[in-house]
Amino acid sequence: MSHIVIIGNGVAGTTCARHIRKRSDADRITVVSGETDHFFSRTALMYIYMGHMKYEHTKPYEDWFWEKNRIELKRGWVKDIDTSGKKLTFDSGEAMSYDKLVLACGSKPNKFGWPGQDLDGVQGLYSYQDLELLEKNTHPPKSRNNRVKRAVLVGGGLIGVELAEMLFTRNIEVTFLVRESKFWGNVLPKEEGELVSRHMRKHHVDLRLEEELDEILPDEQGRVRAVKTKNGEEIECQFVGLTAGVSPNIGWLKETGIAQKRGILVNEFLETNIEDVYAIGDCTQFETPPAGVRPMNQVWYTGRIMGETLAQTLTGNRTAYRPGPWFNSAKFFDVEYQTYGDVLARMPEHVSQFYWEHPDGEKCIKIQFETATGKFLGINTFGIRLRHEVFDQWLKDGKDVQHIVKHLRQANFDPEFYRSHEHEIAEKWNKEFPNMTVSVKKRFLVF
Repeated sequence: MSHIVIIGNGVAGTTCARHIRKRSDADRITVVSGETDHFFSRTALMYIYMGHMKYEHTKPYEDWFWEKNRIELKRGWVKDIDTSGKKLTFDSGEAMSYDKLVLACGSKPNKFGWPGQDLDGVQGLYSYQDLELLEKNTHPPKSRNNRVKRAVLVGGGLIGVELAEMLFTRNIEVTFLVRESKFWGNVLPKEEGELVSRHMRKHHVDLRLEEELDEILPDEQGRVRAVKTKNGEEIECQFVGLTAGVSPNIGWLKETGIAQKRGILVNEFLETNIEDVYAIGDCTQFETPPAGVRPMNQVWYTGRIMGETLAQTLTGNRTAYRPGPWFNSAKFFDVEYQTYGDVLARMPEHVSQFYWEHPDGEKCIKIQFETATGKFLGINTFGIRLRHEVFDQWLKDGKDVQHIVKHLRQANFDPEFYRSHEHEIAEKWNKEFPNMTVSVKKRFLVF
């Protein structure tokens, strides 16, 4: 019997454990986490803070599930890994042996050495412990003069949007510092970035584009009282959220001999440079990425697929990681965002694009395709929900862009009586690309 130890009980580690058990009755499986006793939905942390859910509502599996499936759970932080002796040491002094080790240790909020970044009232948001700290940092104290009235968020990404929405439920005003000229500038093209910026301002976010944090200033008690920007402005605040992205949680692995750069280096089989040591999820980086795979895969569904893939290898069927076409989804307050395939913020010369935006300024699509061949490369949508399975298949089949525009209705996820925009999209397409026209029938709503 082999003892498989998985460090990390997020979606990657938990999926791996579940699928090992599905394929093997013999292996002993232990999942280690210092964060929580059980797997929970990390994206639901914001709803706990906002009062919509309790922590127990975020656990996809009942507490009895683990014992029934003979998956042992160990609560504790791993301090050291002896890869030659195949032994873990916990910060409590306890030790645990393993035959095969899976590192699924996730991410941590970025810090870039700002003066004052470790003051009271300054934090990121990723873990359950971060949520507990957020409650402490933003809970109004008895003295009204010390109440948290304004927060400054640093960095233009999805976590920052979630944190802004959370803080508004406590009547805390939000100033957002974004160093790029548009929101989420390293991911979103110009038009989509501008749409998000307008939407955030509509929700009363004080959005400061092309503005950078220089220093976080303390009060007499060592708590944040203000931030200073690169332009020299001082903004009074009682809380600072560091939301300039996340990075692999691998600092504690430096002395283990496990190869790493930005993340733990793995091959296409999710194997590290150490025999019987593997890595999956946010903490990984592909040394030589397989065709069509990004070096870093830090979204929920890639963690799940990595867990499923590695479970195959650990139970005797060595399997390469092949996640298929890229996709992601999120919400910017009440506007949904989806992306399928590759839509680049900085478009190469060999790529063309098409953009349509609804007059309300809160719905749009962006399609990118190869100029020479018309091959469809990817699509962004805001405010229009599309079917993942349809775009996944179109990307796998290598469909051309005319097929996409003509058949958009097939991918429309919205219920029957929602307004459909495929006809307007096709009309704009035909005007901009008269050599690649499509015909789309107008749909009328009947009540």
